[in-house]
Amino acid sequence: MVVGDASLDIDLLVIGAGPGGYVAAIRAAQLGQKVIIADKAKWGGVCLNVGCIPSKALINAAHHYEAMQHAETYGLKAEKVGVDFGKVQEYKTSVVNKMTGGVEMLLKANKVQMFAGEVMFINENEARLFNDQEAPRYRFKNCIIATGSRPIELKPFPYGGRILSSTEALSLPDVPKSLVVIGGGYIGIELGQMYSKFGTKVTILEGLDTIMAGFDKDMSQLVAKKLKKANVDIVTGAKASSAEQTDKDVTVTYEVGGETKTVTADYLLVTVGRRPNTDGELGLDMLGIKMTDRGLIEVDDQCRTSIPHIFAIGDIVPGPALAHKASYEAKVAAEAIAGLPSKVDYKCIPAVAFSDPECASVGYTEKEAKERGMNVKSSKFPFGGNGRAVTLGGADGFMKIIHEVDTGLVVGAQIAGVEASNMIAEMGLAIEMGATIEDIALTIHAHPTLGEITMDTAELAMGHPIHTLAPK
Repeated sequence: MVVGDASLDIDLLVIGAGPGGYVAAIRAAQLGQKVIIADKAKWGGVCLNVGCIPSKALINAAHHYEAMQHAETYGLKAEKVGVDFGKVQEYKTSVVNKMTGGVEMLLKANKVQMFAGEVMFINENEARLFNDQEAPRYRFKNCIIATGSRPIELKPFPYGGRILSSTEALSLPDVPKSLVVIGGGYIGIELGQMYSKFGTKVTILEGLDTIMAGFDKDMSQLVAKKLKKANVDIVTGAKASSAEQTDKDVTVTYEVGGETKTVTADYLLVTVGRRPNTDGELGLDMLGIKMTDRGLIEVDDQCRTSIPHIFAIGDIVPGPALAHKASYEAKVAAEAIAGLPSKVDYKCIPAVAFSDPECASVGYTEKEAKERGMNVKSSKFPFGGNGRAVTLGGADGFMKIIHEVDTGLVVGAQIAGVEASNMIAEMGLAIEMGATIEDIALTIHAHPTLGEITMDTAELAMGHPIHTLAPK
């Protein structure tokens, strides 16, 4: 949509329409700001178009396919089970279109002006918005930069042909027979495991001594066990050095344990992190906004940059590159612009991996808490002690609650198991509100539900578990 004869004066310019930008624009409009939002790509940003949403759609399809192959477990018969990956991609696209269409509808309903194109700062109070049809110039009172990030490209593995970033990996026309993944973080594991479920032979090369290093070791080990059971090769301590492509495959050379090895596959997927979109034609250097040596924009606790009326949120500021962090910061920035006393507080940012089993964490791990000098206790309850988990075929898994010994305050939680991504919210609320393990144990949870695992873990922490044995 192209802006019509709008005034050149605006209250707020939002650059980027991902989960940071569009949320900031809507919240600011709700608070009475006259807002224009610009994005050179698509409404919803990376998350909705080539990230969180399409990947979860494909992961969901892969779970269904796997379940159909093992229907006999439930006394069911499913004959001639197959995959029409073109139809799978159509399903993914329909989900993406529904979500991005919803974002566009919400922006319009909140009277946010929308500009499909790029932005270039002229000075700290003006910017040029441009596309192939027009190039209006806007004066703004405030600006929120939410330009997001892109996959890091390694020089030995330039994207193109049979070397993929996560973006291309989500749009393959067919299920590859084989796939090498460089990077065993959550993105590499999610996509690698998804293709494995569809029948791809997957090899994961990870430079560290464990996959999913950002999660508790017990959690990553559970995921690794499931991957190995599915015949996924996991090579840790591996340093990939080069790749040679043909029109049919790609051969990756790597070193592990002092020995040079190669592996050949249909495609190579590189998932080694993301780079902030703070370079290019935006003109941040010209403004003199303070940045870190990693290209991140320095901000205060209201997301203000070194230029007080210009804000920055999401993947371009320090902290984890998570969509929900961006949306949280978006609301803080919009409210700060409106004069409200909003400030960021990062103690409750959950981290989730849609691996199998799912992994979710919030607050401190036991190790992190002890490193900070806290006197804490970790209590671990098995999913096998929960009736709902067993009926879902999800007996493998566990929940940990970390609490202060002296006060009972909950300071962290980790969950590995079915629906961990949904279960973690209760623990985030507990930490945010200063709840104790007794508060959680006394909360009546419906039966039979996975939520009972939270109650059971709290009772275990208190020393009187019902559905497991107390440790000796």
